[in-house]
Amino acid sequence: MIPWVQLDTAKVPGGDEFKLMQRGDEFWIMVGTNPLMTSRMAGSEEVLADVTCTPLSGKPGAKILIGGLGMGFTLRRAEALLGDDAKIEVAELVPGIVAWAKGPLTPVFKGCLDDPRVRIIEADVGKVIAEAKASYDAILLDVDNGPEGLSRPGNDRLYSAKGLGIAKAALKPGGVLAVWSAHPDAAFTKRLSQAGFAVEEVKARANGKRGGSRHLIWLGKKV
Repeated sequence: MIPWVQLDTAKVPGGDEFKLMQRGDEFWIMVGTNPLMTSRMAGSEEVLADVTCTPLSGKPGAKILIGGLGMGFTLRRAEALLGDDAKIEVAELVPGIVAWAKGPLTPVFKGCLDDPRVRIIEADVGKVIAEAKASYDAILLDVDNGPEGLSRPGNDRLYSAKGLGIAKAALKPGGVLAVWSAHPDAAFTKRLSQAGFAVEEVKARANGKRGGSRHLIWLGKKV
């Protein structure tokens, strides 16, 4: 069996440390002993883009914010769905993740960072959201394993009642906040509703139609 090799580490500001692992042509990004993502399973990350960007595919000048670059699966799918004049911003707090995308993870990203519609913002997505006012048609959050600060404790505020209110203010009328999670969370569903969102829960499989773990995506529409 081919052994796992640690290629690099990247410090999360105010949080833990990411590790980039490789075995053959497979890559993992981990926090401690917790795997955050793998290059072999992109299904639910692509669904995150499907459910938010498909309704925007015919909208001129659609603008979205993706929180968390990851391995680029959500970004690449968004590029395929949105129009030529769309604006896609990606907020990534960890510079090392961006460096990996342009280095050892180049085969996984497949050139999606070169799309002229894309702007990478190396900053806390919470700060980007707070500075925006009625700016985005959709905000896609995939920075933790669910609505709690796994990669860094400071991310908890994104999912708090106050954080959801800030996200709502950053959306255009009818805009959508989408949050990816590895598991259900009834309390978060309630907070979304109490924040004034029309809430829908979308189930997705880690490996698409072929199966894998069951994940959940919350869609909160600004009403």
